[in-house]
Amino acid sequence: MKKKLIMIGAILTVFIVTLLIFEIGKPIHLQPANEIQENNTKKMQQVFVPKSVPAGNQSDYTIHLSMKKNGTFHVNAMVEIKNTSSDSWDKLVFYFIPNMFTKKNDPDVDQPATNHINTIKVNGYSNSHRLIKDTLNIPLKKNLSPGRKAKVYFSYDFTVPKGGKRFTQRNGNFYLAEFYPMIATYRNHTWNAAPYQFINSETYHTTFSDFKVVYDIPKEYTMTSTSEEDIFPSKSKGSFSVKKSKEVFIALLKSPYVTTVKVDDTMIRIFSINKEECEEIRTEAASAFTYYERKMGRYPRHQLDIVLGEMGMEYPGIVTAGYLRNGPLDLKGLKWEVDHEIAHQWFYGVVSNDPYHDGWLDEGMVTFAQGLLNIYRSKKAIDYTYIDKIVKEYNKYPVNLPLDQYPPTLRSTYIYGKASSALFKLFKHRGGQKEAEKFLNAYYHFYQYKEVDSKEFIRFTKAYFNIKDDDIFKGWLSVR
Repeated sequence: MKKKLIMIGAILTVFIVTLLIFEIGKPIHLQPANEIQENNTKKMQQVFVPKSVPAGNQSDYTIHLSMKKNGTFHVNAMVEIKNTSSDSWDKLVFYFIPNMFTKKNDPDVDQPATNHINTIKVNGYSNSHRLIKDTLNIPLKKNLSPGRKAKVYFSYDFTVPKGGKRFTQRNGNFYLAEFYPMIATYRNHTWNAAPYQFINSETYHTTFSDFKVVYDIPKEYTMTSTSEEDIFPSKSKGSFSVKKSKEVFIALLKSPYVTTVKVDDTMIRIFSINKEECEEIRTEAASAFTYYERKMGRYPRHQLDIVLGEMGMEYPGIVTAGYLRNGPLDLKGLKWEVDHEIAHQWFYGVVSNDPYHDGWLDEGMVTFAQGLLNIYRSKKAIDYTYIDKIVKEYNKYPVNLPLDQYPPTLRSTYIYGKASSALFKLFKHRGGQKEAEKFLNAYYHFYQYKEVDSKEFIRFTKAYFNIKDDDIFKGWLSVR
């Protein structure tokens, strides 16, 4: 109960702060595609070369997922991993997040998950493993040298909890987030796998990978996922492939109402049990998506799915919205959440960062983009007085600390609220709203399918503004 109250309090704090700074305005009208903002990077490209934080590995996933009518799932998965680091590995480290919602690891969950690993093989041979909470360690019988590949096979069964976080079931629907073993990144001569925390932020970090998913589900469900090729209603058996994706998410829905709207080349599909809610969000989503694509850059897929009736979360090609932990949002809150999660398609889905060590680089950036959207809609001036107050009031911590270094009730305040306010403040005397939009456009284009950390963000920002010192980062970023 305590962890739930902490999470709810933190989310409400940042939600209220964001609403105070950036009032949700009226919808904007769709603009013709030829009015898309021009890329503002040509001059900078001549003198600046972006650097991606190395992932340390390259991976391809093949996942076979089947579901029985009683809600039991079976997975056979093959992960091919290439060591792209300079070190030789004596083990592999995966996240296995379904294990966090068992009775042992989450006594507060309404109905615990179960999971049973049947087999793990490395390069065709049975292999031992050690699973502690969400960390799955697989010792290697032979070290994996730089440039070499390993194939890891998993066979396991699981059930989905009620009252879980992201990996959950609600109202007869199944939300399969992080349901498969995910290889961690490797950097600084060690596996980069932070311990799972029950907070409103990701504590896992993966790099861009290619996926093939084969599924077999009961006929009463329809499937929507990260794939841009999903149809409605889905087939009960089928497959899909996704390239350059940080993860794959699947929702299995019973008899949803669906509405669609097309923005340029992208079909936006909204799923809900509530027809009126679906139609309201249809307009909101089209408005937000249009602004983000016009101002920040092209969305890379031909389809975006929005699933209402679940906790607000982002995944490549699909988002969920509707709840703050266990409480449903009113319409105003739902619209805010949808706008926020859609923006993550740009900052998280395409421009990557480590959400445990640099969570502000997606949450703060998205809240900043969402604020610009609402200013554009409302035609109001940016309230720099209030922004200055936020930055000064929350002065105890920088925004780029690892998550475990913040008091639990203040994490969101810093990585969402203070971070977005400080980003706005950058443009107080540097062109305001329009220059801020150009900045995001350039940032997005430079770092597509790359990982950014605070150090690289600082390097980019100094190059963008053509400044030499770090004064503009004082009070909000730790210059490491």
